[in-house]
Amino acid sequence: MDRIRITGGNELNGIIPISGAKNAALPLMIASLMTSDTLTLENVPHLADVEQLIRILGNHGVDISVNGRRESQGESYSRTVHFTCRTIVDTTAPYELVSKMRASFWVIGPLLAREGRARVSLPGGCAIGTRPVDLFIEGLEALGATMEIDGGYINATAPAGGLIGATYTFPKVSVGATHVMLMAATLARGTTIIHNAAREPEVVDLAQCLSAMGAKIEGAGTSTITIEGVTSLSGARHRVLPDRIETGTYAMAVAMTGGDVLLEGTRASLLDNAIDTLRLAGATITETESGLRVVRNGNGIRPVDVVTEPFPGFPTDLQAQFMALMTRADGVSHITETIFENRFMHVQELARLGAKISLSGQMARIEGVSRLRGAPVMATDLRASVSLVIAGLVAEGETMVSRVYHLDRGFERLEEKLNRCGAKVERVSD
Repeated sequence: MDRIRITGGNELNGIIPISGAKNAALPLMIASLMTSDTLTLENVPHLADVEQLIRILGNHGVDISVNGRRESQGESYSRTVHFTCRTIVDTTAPYELVSKMRASFWVIGPLLAREGRARVSLPGGCAIGTRPVDLFIEGLEALGATMEIDGGYINATAPAGGLIGATYTFPKVSVGATHVMLMAATLARGTTIIHNAAREPEVVDLAQCLSAMGAKIEGAGTSTITIEGVTSLSGARHRVLPDRIETGTYAMAVAMTGGDVLLEGTRASLLDNAIDTLRLAGATITETESGLRVVRNGNGIRPVDVVTEPFPGFPTDLQAQFMALMTRADGVSHITETIFENRFMHVQELARLGAKISLSGQMARIEGVSRLRGAPVMATDLRASVSLVIAGLVAEGETMVSRVYHLDRGFERLEEKLNRCGAKVERVSD
């Protein structure tokens, strides 16, 4: 089992290339099931979750080829991957695959739309609360599908002539359920209107890709999306948008350590709220031609209160990282988590480094301390794991983070990117 050893105390200076977004790549890859032509995706990140989904899609009959690395590509090269699903060979997504990763459940939308049936295991993934699939089921039922749960699987069947367009309002905002309904509705007969849809950039990215494949979609990025069904989709070429969570994570790392770093290949519009929050905390962030420059000189870290909200609010996926930053703020800050009920598991681990955090329901009170001290800590989920890395970058002495497989699911070459900017981070294999 790998661990990561961090020796704290170094500023970050240099360039960190931002990878393609995991949360956009996964639904885009799943969209390849919607057509018998080839879907080519550029800027696909090297991550455990992507590799896992490649295996799952292969199981359904998708042929996958990856472009080799080119001479001109530097260390941080991104991949171009071609997905071709001439025929769907299996409409079952088995438990052993879906249990490893929640997003693989999303295949239910394309399978149902293209084949008229699907048998998909109920999902696994990070242990952050219940994250129910009811929203997916109700959304697909609105399009005329029959859904029954049988032995841990959902058996889904479309009506005889395929799915039928409908108007549906999500009872709460769900990115995953918006993705699935968007995909399913593109091949439904008639018009579908989705109200209270997720507005995240990743939803917009998927809609742009589906539109390039021939779908008729309006309103992506707003809370009402209208889809006019088409009979089939063709292939397309699409570039995965930059990862806003990775962008925000490294911006917080620079705000924590001090220094001057260019986050290359990303853009501010993907995370305006988080950037504004970081500015309030004392970082200077400017947009350049090639990305975002993050600077924090000698001034300290100021406390800021945040509430996590669906996009365009403060992302829940940056909550743990921001908490790590606030452990060193000059005063008291509060973080309220409104999205996931069980997303404060990193609190006790940060406390091991000397942080002063108290919890009351969905709110954490963080009293900034003047120093953190290195200690052995354990990652509990993907975003929590990187919050420990951020804290470790300033902690005195050595911080050892175990269970780093969580990190590998969402951060491409983390050690390498940080080390190039002066950090001391190394992976240790037991």
